[in-house]
Amino acid sequence: MAIFNITPYDPSTFFLTGVPGLETAHIWISIPFSMCYIIGLLGNCTILFVVGKEQTLHKPMYLLLCMLALIEIGTSTSVVPKALCIFWFNLKGITVGGCLTQMFFHHAGSMTHSSVLVIMAFDRYVAICNPLRYATILSTPRIAKLGLVGVTRAVVFILPLPLLLSRQPFCANRFIPHTYCDHMAVAKMSCAEIAVNRTYGLVIAFVILGLDLMLIVLSYTLIIRAVLRISSRKAHQKALNTCTAHICVMLVSYPPGLFSTLVHRFGQGISPHIHIILANLYFLFPPMLNPIVYGVKNKELREKVGKYTRRIWVKLA
Repeated sequence: MAIFNITPYDPSTFFLTGVPGLETAHIWISIPFSMCYIIGLLGNCTILFVVGKEQTLHKPMYLLLCMLALIEIGTSTSVVPKALCIFWFNLKGITVGGCLTQMFFHHAGSMTHSSVLVIMAFDRYVAICNPLRYATILSTPRIAKLGLVGVTRAVVFILPLPLLLSRQPFCANRFIPHTYCDHMAVAKMSCAEIAVNRTYGLVIAFVILGLDLMLIVLSYTLIIRAVLRISSRKAHQKALNTCTAHICVMLVSYPPGLFSTLVHRFGQGISPHIHIILANLYFLFPPMLNPIVYGVKNKELREKVGKYTRRIWVKLA
């Protein structure tokens, strides 16, 4: 508690405390944080580089992978470097404007990420259930337009969050018990009523993102029904293999985000350090695991990555 007494009050600054209760272990916590972040950056940049270089990969599915990679790089970069500054250099201060900007980018990135997962589920549905019309229904320009719609939706629905908070009066205690500026963590610093902020945050989490999840479940339900109608066991396996990577990505993407949203509102009995570490997994695990999952499950992408990796080794040798 000494930090609360020796730090001067600054009305233009918030202070991110890192992981409450584990301050002495910040250096150790930073090791997996930095490793996951670097692996995620390398993996996603590799996907962007390989798809950009290879004309044979200029297809809707790989365009979606590039969108996902860009979003993951942007979202994790909006959060992890600041967390590492806290862990390594004890740089806890962040301006109110910087805090609200960080909040906008990581929440908007999360919603855009969800939109891309919906498009990917629809892509797999068309590829398996209506393969003859795949090129017509999901052309590259149409995928780009759907991605733009996802970005626009995120901006429209997330922008009110920082705008609402910017009008709130904040109390003298400006220490946010977190590694980044999460919406509810910042809202709790306000001296005024935050019922509107709570309600709007829940609407986004359970109506908007809940609708995305329902559309994804519907797509895969229709895919499974179509696969079960195929008599060939080999066709079964091929169809399911094309969906496995997408399902894995969704399993590592949605639970941490929903868990963090619920705990901020209803999880008073959960230790803060457990909540914060699990909340950070959303910005660490999906960016790190997604390139690995797609690299393993997608033969074409795996071969192209292998080709460029061999070239690099030859040059280094």
